[in-house]
Amino acid sequence: MAGRSNVGKSSLINRLLGQRKLAKVSSTPGKTRSLNFYLINEKFYLVDLPGYGYAKVPRTVKAGWGKLIEDYLQTETRLIGLILLLDCRRNPTPEDLQLLDWLERRQLPVLAVVTKSDKVNRDLLNRKVRQVETELGVPAIPFSVKSGLGLKELAGAVGDLLMEKNLKI
Repeated sequence: MAGRSNVGKSSLINRLLGQRKLAKVSSTPGKTRSLNFYLINEKFYLVDLPGYGYAKVPRTVKAGWGKLIEDYLQTETRLIGLILLLDCRRNPTPEDLQLLDWLERRQLPVLAVVTKSDKVNRDLLNRKVRQVETELGVPAIPFSVKSGLGLKELAGAVGDLLMEKNLKI
């Protein structure tokens, strides 16, 4: 699971896994500073990568996160896909586009999750989802931690990816 700082990765993980405080949630961007592994049903890991982009940390720390993420994505042979979180109120960043380009070259499946979907009206949300799918060329699911919008679809998409790789939830 990847995305810019403050996109809602930790909140999404907690909602998806039905736990309130499994992943640390903060209003300050940049709290996830390492790779966090969540073992799901003793069968597979959901890995939370540090956020990139805006975070109130020194540049040297950000550079270290970049190296950590890059090393993990390049060397992890069991990686079967990536969930990219995008804030519905923001456009994809150069870092998002760079990550997508790298994943495409590696031929890894990507699912975009358009977070904070409760913060915009339905029409704007639908346009953002279509924009993500068209411009980035990946499927997108609108998601709201507060309302639960997209929760079943996201769980189903993760399940489908696992089934493609002969893994079961």
